[in-house]
Amino acid sequence: MKIAVVGAGLMGRAAVYDLAQNKDVTKVGVYDINGRLARDIAGKYGGSKTTSGRLDAGDTKKAAQIFARFDAVISAVTYKYNPGLAKAAIKGGAHFMDMGGNNDAVAEAFKLNQQAKKAGVVIIPDCGLAPGMVSVLAAGDLARFDKPESLQIRVGGLPQNPHPPLDYQMVFSAEGLINEFFEPVLAISKGKKIKLPPMVGIEELTFRGIGKLEAFTTSGGTSTLPKTYGRILKNLDYKTIRYPGFCEKFKVMLDLGLASWDKVSADGVKVSPRSVLKAVLDEQLSYGEPDLVLVRLITEGKIKGKKKKLVSEIIDFEDRKTGLTAMMRCTAFPVAIIAAMAASGKITTRGVVPQEKAVDPGLFDKELAARNIKLKRRWVK
Repeated sequence: MKIAVVGAGLMGRAAVYDLAQNKDVTKVGVYDINGRLARDIAGKYGGSKTTSGRLDAGDTKKAAQIFARFDAVISAVTYKYNPGLAKAAIKGGAHFMDMGGNNDAVAEAFKLNQQAKKAGVVIIPDCGLAPGMVSVLAAGDLARFDKPESLQIRVGGLPQNPHPPLDYQMVFSAEGLINEFFEPVLAISKGKKIKLPPMVGIEELTFRGIGKLEAFTTSGGTSTLPKTYGRILKNLDYKTIRYPGFCEKFKVMLDLGLASWDKVSADGVKVSPRSVLKAVLDEQLSYGEPDLVLVRLITEGKIKGKKKKLVSEIIDFEDRKTGLTAMMRCTAFPVAIIAAMAASGKITTRGVVPQEKAVDPGLFDKELAARNIKLKRRWVK
C-alpha cells in the first residue's frame, strides 16, 4: 500500500508516524507547502518508507498528479482545502480521507459522490477525533441495541497541568478551535434534526482520576450522524469538554466580535479580529506541555424490550516515548487506520460515504487497541 499525507503539521506528522509503523504500507508520501519541512518530517517520523515534496494544497492540478502515485491520500491541512483535494484524489484515482471539522466543507465533499463512484474510489470526510473516531464508536455502540433511542457524545483535549486564565493549551489549529465555537451545532431532539447555538447547555461531569469538568455545545462534532441516524434516534447531541469556567470566559471574547472576519481599524491598520485572536491564542496558549484526551459516549435504548444504557470511554495521555501528544494520537491515528483500510481493500464501498457507514467498528476497535488507545465499555443501570 502507498499512502500520502498532505500537511506536515502536528496531525500530519502523527499520521506519517502511524503509517510508517504499518508493515503493509510500503510507501508514505509527505507533502507540504514548505518542502523542507515535509522532508524533515518524512525523515523523522517515516524513515526509509517515506518520500516527500512541496505541494501547495490549493494547487489541485499538481495534487492530482502526485495522488496518482498513491492508493490513498490523507488531508492534514485546514478544512478549506479539502473539497479541492478530494477532487484531485478522484482525478488521480486515489481514496481520500480528511480530518474535517467543518459542516460546509463536508457538504461540498458529498457533491462528489457520483464522480468518486465512477473513479472507483471512496471519499470519507471527517476522519479525525470528533468528528471521526467517535462516529465509528457510535456506530458500533448503537448496533448493540435492538432499538437505540439516544446518544450523547462528550469529547475534550486538555492540558494535564492547566494554566490560568483558560486552563487550556493549543492542541490543534486555532482556526479549527474558533470554528467549533462559532458555527451552528447539528443535533437531534425529540426525533427531529435541529440546529443549536454553540457554547450553550453547560453541564458538569467527572472522569475518574481527572476530576470535575464542564461540557458545552460546539460545532462539527456530530458531522453526518444526525443525517445517518435521524430516523432512528430520538435524541443526539455533542459537547466539548473543558476545565470548569472555560466556556463563560471564551464566550465573552466571541460575544465581543473577536471571531469576526470583518476588518476593523487599529492604529491606522485594517485587520480582522479573528486573525488577531488566532495569533494571540497560538502565542499565549502554546505551552507544549503533556496533554490528555477524554471521550465519553452514552447510548440508551432497548434490548429485548428492556431499557439499557451503555457507556464507552477513552482516557488517553501523551506518549512520551514517541513525543506524540494525546490529541495527535487520537486525531491522526484514526484517519491513518481508515486510509489503510481503504487502501488494503477492507473498505469496499465507493463514492462519498460517512465513516459510520464505511468503517467496520469491530475492526476499528482492534486497531485502536493495537495503538494502546484504550476503549472501555460498561453497561450501567
